Amino acid sequence: MSQKKKIKVSELDFNNIGGWPQQAKVMFCVLLAAFILVMSYLLLIRGKVEELEGLESQESTLRRQFEDEQGKAANLEPLRQQLAQMEQVLQQMLRQLPSKTEMPDLIIDISQTALSSGLTSELFKPGAETPREFYAEKPIALRMVGNYHQFGAFVSGVASLPRVVILTMHDIQLQPKGGKAISRGSQLELSGTVKTYRYLDETEIQEQAQPGNANQGGGA
Repeated sequence: MSQKKKIKVSELDFNNIGGWPQQAKVMFCVLLAAFILVMSYLLLIRGKVEELEGLESQESTLRRQFEDEQGKAANLEPLRQQLAQMEQVLQQMLRQLPSKTEMPDLIIDISQTALSSGLTSELFKPGAETPREFYAEKPIALRMVGNYHQFGAFVSGVASLPRVVILTMHDIQLQPKGGKAISRGSQLELSGTVKTYRYLDETEIQEQAQPGNANQGGGA
């Protein structure tokens, strides 16, 4: 029985591949095909795979962004309705404040309420208005003398005025008159500044919105 001769690579002439034994040619073709497949994968297929993976990742990111934007768009209309309702409530609250034409009478009413409550008004001096975005504030420097009950009656009288009156206190001091010790029925002196407020009409709001007037409401 014949035995196949073992082929050595060193015995092959790479300049004369056609003269190789059949077995060597087959092995060479197999190795060449494997080399071509590996190089094709490294040069072409792997790059496409990486590109595909990148596109899939980008698709996932875009899908999430789309779902987020879709969720925001779905909530946009309810938010607009809530904003419109809040603006309507704000306008209703502002309309309860005195108007520009009612402000002088309101100042007089506050002063008269202090007198009718038994307080002695030593100083009651309205200052210049400061316009804000939707309203204007008017400071009043005052110094009043009376007892606890009279001050309580004054606060109650202001709260019962026809228009909503908001008084905020700034640098207010309440102390015994003449530096005496506090006793039942002793006279107290209230001094400082209070601020009252009115709403701006449409014309005034438009004027406030103009660039030249944008910073007028920035102070305290």
